[in-house]
Order: sequence, then structure tokens, then C-alpha cells
Amino acid sequence: MSEAAHTSVSFLRPMAGTKGGIASWLFSTDHKRIGIMYLCGIMGFFLVGLLLGFLVRLELIAPGPTIMDAQTYNTVFTLHGVIMIFLVVIPSIPAAFGNIILPIQIGAEDVSFPKLNNFSFWLYVIGALMALSSLFTGKGGPDTGWTFYVPFSQTTSTNVSAAVLAVFVLGFSSILTGLNFITTIHRLRAPGMTWDRLPLFVWSLYATGWIQVLATPVLGITVLLIFAERVLGVGLFDPSRGGDPLLYQHLFWIYSHPAVYIMILPAMGVISDILPVFARKNIFGYKMIALSSLAIAFAGSLVWAHHMFTSGMSDTAVLVFSFLTFVVAIPSAIKVFNWVSTLYKGSIRIEPPLWYALAFIFLFSIGGLTGLVLGSAGTDIHVHDTYFVVAHFHYVIFGGLGFGLFGAMHYWFPKIFGRMYDKKTATLACFITFVGFNVLYFPMFVIGMQGMPRRYYDYLPQYTTGHFISTMGSWVLAAGILLMFWNLWRGSRNGPAAGDNPWGGATLEWSVSSPPPHHNFVSEPVVTKGPYDFTGVKADG
Repeated sequence: MSEAAHTSVSFLRPMAGTKGGIASWLFSTDHKRIGIMYLCGIMGFFLVGLLLGFLVRLELIAPGPTIMDAQTYNTVFTLHGVIMIFLVVIPSIPAAFGNIILPIQIGAEDVSFPKLNNFSFWLYVIGALMALSSLFTGKGGPDTGWTFYVPFSQTTSTNVSAAVLAVFVLGFSSILTGLNFITTIHRLRAPGMTWDRLPLFVWSLYATGWIQVLATPVLGITVLLIFAERVLGVGLFDPSRGGDPLLYQHLFWIYSHPAVYIMILPAMGVISDILPVFARKNIFGYKMIALSSLAIAFAGSLVWAHHMFTSGMSDTAVLVFSFLTFVVAIPSAIKVFNWVSTLYKGSIRIEPPLWYALAFIFLFSIGGLTGLVLGSAGTDIHVHDTYFVVAHFHYVIFGGLGFGLFGAMHYWFPKIFGRMYDKKTATLACFITFVGFNVLYFPMFVIGMQGMPRRYYDYLPQYTTGHFISTMGSWVLAAGILLMFWNLWRGSRNGPAAGDNPWGGATLEWSVSSPPPHHNFVSEPVVTKGPYDFTGVKADG
């Protein structure tokens, strides 16, 4: 055991001389406890969003009404999108594992602004409660889809106002988290932790933090304008009042396309940390992977209008945004190439985190390649607003972020809880989830190419087979996810004790006890080598 294990109390227990209880968690400024609270909230909302998505698929198992009417369907799929995007996907890895792991990886005791960190968590809670309250107040939950497109969001009688205010509050939580991470990385690195020794997970959070700080205010202003137009009658987007609905689309996607990289960049950082450990070799192209994170953050902010090829833009604008969409694919391709090169001729150790990393690479590659199809205006015009887009989106976000998140959960689980889950069950859950995911979403590419429009409550008989297969896949996917959660819960309660470094990792979090002590380190660490230099490092689990 490390020195820290003998001299410090685990962060999961109260510090000496302090009271325990739930209040010690809810008002804690310990970054690890805040990360755990985020993780619990995010996983809870993930299960709610999963249930809503399951109901959507069950409704679409056959043409015509199945279990709900059209209005209920619109509300369910809107809340599925709002919960999954704003309460799960965007905050998931940064707010949970970023909080838990980032300060330890750079040798810091905490983030730069611990009280602000706790405040950002409470903003998340308040925003989540506001989003859920929209379902039970006013004239029912919003039915606009998670994009809140005008003019429908201006004219519908449902409770859009509460939903957009919830997104406004959640945006502030995201901004504060990004600001905290940027400042922490700049100011609190341990001696010897130079920029070229930062773990790639930290680099990904650094790039993500800049997107959160610079792009999220645009979303906040945009949804606030929707609220102002609904309540005050300001004519910004409503053409009947002299407004321009396309202005809303521009403002929304100026944030929401960079938000895709808020979702996916941290997952890429997780994969970049997992692969070298289980290949037992240094990451291939460290500098290029780090720089590609910054390149994705920058270039991803310039391509928002590729969501609007059918909106009547000029041919010149379409050409420019199509070109930029292909450009942003280059740094993503660099990452995939370097990941595969890292595995090449490595001393591969097969463990559950590696399975999730490999699933990520496969699914994200499909999502990226189909993104090129949508980046080409000639093909995008034909498949725009079809199930092809739904499939692409879920391959990138669920196949990428989702499997990256699951990989992070299995990789850092023994560090956080000091226990180990059942590895065979974890591998089985990964396999079931992977199969269910592909059975669910791959048929959507086919029916999308055949012309099946998305967001529709009903459909023509020729699309029945594809929808039926997708619904069957949703059941398999749900089974795999529930098995994974059950296995992790069982491991956290009754799993065997894990060593301080069960995987043989070389980054700083593996140099402290499992679980880490309250202040992370007994004495300030001094970094003398890179994060993926495994010289003298052995697994103890």
C-alpha cells in the first residue's frame, strides 16, 4: 500500500473531527465528493432518459398507435432528448470524472475554486428539477424536440418556458465547470508537471473547458430570447412580428455543434488514457493527440451551418461549411490512427476497460464516416431530417461518449471505491450492450436512406421491418446496460479489495491509495517522467 493509505482517511469517509451524514456530501468542497454526486445524478437521469427512449422505440414497433397518442409521443421524445443531452451527455465525463480525476492527475489537492465547484453542482440540481417540473406544470411537457426550433416553440401551448429556463441554468453550471478546469490546469500543476507531461485526459478536458466557457453563453442567450419572445412578445424569431426563424437556427447551432465536442472530447481523453495502460507501451503520437484536441475545439466551432444546408443558404455558404466539415474530420482521424498504432505490437492485456475502448473506436469510426456523408451537401439534402441523421448522431454520441463513459467507469472504479467488480460479468455486459446498440441503431441508416423522416409518430408500412428490428435491439441494449449497473453496484458494495494500482497505470492517480485520501497526496508530488512511461510500474491487482 502507498504511504497515503496509512496516513490519510479515504474521501468516502468523514475527516477526523468532522461529522458525517448527507450534509457533509451535499455541501462538500472536496472535488472527489462533488464528482461522485455528479456521477450519481447523471446515472440516475441516464436511466430516466433510457426509459423514455425505450418507450419511444416501443411506440414505433409497428405503424399506428401502440402505447401512446401523438401528443404524448412528442412530449416523451422531447424530454428524452433534453434529459440525455443537457443532464447526461454534456456534463457526464467532465463534471463527474473530470472532477474526481483531473486534480489528482496534475498533482493538485483540489480545483482552483472549490466553493464555485459545489455551486456549479447545485446549479445542475436546480436545472434538473426545473426540467423535470416542466412535465408536471402548465399545459404539459414541451413537445418541440430538444432543439426548441422556432416558430413552433413560440406557438405551442406546452411548457416550453420552464424547459428553456432549465437549459439556461444548466448552461451556467457548464460554464463554471469549464472555467474551474482551465484555471486549475494553468495554476495548480505539481512541480515537474509540464505541458508535455499532462495526461491526454487532462488535455481533452482543457480543450473542452474552452468550448464550455466560450460557446455555452451563446446557448444561454438564445434560450433566454425564446423565453422573452414567449412571455414578452419580442419579435426576434417570429416572422409574424418581423423576426427571422433562421436567426434562431444560427444561434442555436453556433453552440450546439461545438457542444458535440464537449460531449466527445472527454471520451477521447479517456480512451487515450486506457489504451497505453493495456497495451503496455507509450501512446503513439502524444503531441499530435494533444494538439488534435485543441484543433477539434477550434475547427468544431466553425461548422455549425452544416445543420442548415436545406434552409436556403447561398451556394457559397454551403460550399464553405461543407469544406470546413471535412476539415474537422482530420484531427479526429489522427486520434483514431494513433490509437490503433498504440495497440500495434503492444503487450495487450484484455480487461473490461479495454473492451469498452475498442467498442468506442469501432462505433465512433462509423459515426465519423457517416458524418462525412452528412457533410457533403449533395447527400445531406437527401437524408436531412431522416433516420440516417438519428443513427449518425447516436453512433457519435452514444457509441462514442456512451462507451467512453462506460470505459471510464470501469477503468477508475477500483481507484474511486477501492473495490473491484466482477470482470467476467463486466465483459458480458459490454458484449450485450455492443450487440444491442448495433441492432438498435444500424437499421436506422437503412430506413433513413429509404426516406423515413425522423421525429414522426407514425410511418408507412414499408418501414415496419427496420423499426421492429430497432425496437428489438433496444431491449438487448437495455439488458446490457442494466447488467453493467448491477455489476458495478454489487462491486462497490461487496467486491474484493482492489490494489492501489490494479491496472499498472503510470499517471498520478495510481500513485495514491484506493480510494484516494481527502487531500489526495501526503506530500506534494514531483513529476519526473511522462504519463505513459511504464518503466518500473507494475500492477498490484
